[in-house]
Amino acid sequence: MEFAHKLDAFAPSVFVRLEQARAAAREAGREIIDLSVGTPDFPPAPHIREALAESTEDLRMYQYAIQDEPSLIDAAVEWYGRRYGVALERDQVCGLTGSQDGLAHLPLALMNPGDTALLPDPGYPMFHTGVLLACGKTWLTPLSEEKGYLPDFDAIPQEVARQAKLMILSYPANPIGRLAPDGFFEQAVYFAKKHDVFLIHDNAYSELTYDGKLGGSFLAAPGALDVGVELNSLSKSYNLTGARISFALGQADAVMALSRLKSNIDYGIFRPVQRMAVAALTGPQGHLDELRKAYQSRRDALCGALAEQDWTVTPPEGTMFCWVRLPADAPASEEFALGLLRETGVTVVPGMSFGAQGDRFVRFALTQPEEKLREAARRIGSYMSGYTRHSAGA
Repeated sequence: MEFAHKLDAFAPSVFVRLEQARAAAREAGREIIDLSVGTPDFPPAPHIREALAESTEDLRMYQYAIQDEPSLIDAAVEWYGRRYGVALERDQVCGLTGSQDGLAHLPLALMNPGDTALLPDPGYPMFHTGVLLACGKTWLTPLSEEKGYLPDFDAIPQEVARQAKLMILSYPANPIGRLAPDGFFEQAVYFAKKHDVFLIHDNAYSELTYDGKLGGSFLAAPGALDVGVELNSLSKSYNLTGARISFALGQADAVMALSRLKSNIDYGIFRPVQRMAVAALTGPQGHLDELRKAYQSRRDALCGALAEQDWTVTPPEGTMFCWVRLPADAPASEEFALGLLRETGVTVVPGMSFGAQGDRFVRFALTQPEEKLREAARRIGSYMSGYTRHSAGA
């Protein structure tokens, strides 16, 4: 049987290769310290779990959820007004089964085959996946440490900008952990209006920021509601990763197009999950400060322990990840990650899985207690010491 040609663009995920190596390391007796996938190890707040438990007792909750419940949309509208100062109408909000739902389906709703999307490099792999599923073309905007991990709008060729249908941005950014500086979203809106480019901003980590910095919303920039949609997730902020609930918010026509597409694909978000999300958005928010403090403490523990192993580390400003440059004598990122896992049991994500610009980096997820993070850094130091000796001997 001949399968769809678009599948040719999808090689097995690096996470599949890491899982295979992890299984082999376990068989060899290695104790695994998994710092790869960004799955929070903290529980949802009690009032959120209680809302889920109570709603599951209502037998009507098990029917199809054809549409988002009004209470869910109202909660998102109210939260955006309170949290970001962004005034939204109901038709500017659509519930999603996780931000990946939006990243996969928005390009299908917005792009025609052959249209071009401007994507960050390094960037979250799903940005590419959604465009490729829509049979679109990609043009990469390199994000470098020297330029603050921001796209250089002026460096995008005029012909490319004219042809581009959409552009994807993400701050706080996975994997690089940077926030957008003041004025950046205004520049993005100007670029979008000048070249008739639609913007998608992935804002999944807006609440996980450190050192007193505060994440914001792209939609707060003047004119953003005319040219873009933001994806905002409860997965990381409220520890609801497995529940799969987030939102697309912004330009009404685009949100309605996404809703129309989704109505032909699925039957909506499980209603108890919607009730849980309402409780998260409208209930006490004090746990967010505790969550930020916990991740910042983990960040500091890992960065400090890596520095003790002579790694040069720039602490992230946000997200639950550390994006760390490999030492000069280390191999390329995938070889390093697989060798580290095989020899020490420590699992990190090679930077090349986020784009060519990341091949001298690895990503650490702050999803283990501080003592595990310090132990991981110790094992990394031991591995690099052995690797250096072996390379010198060779």
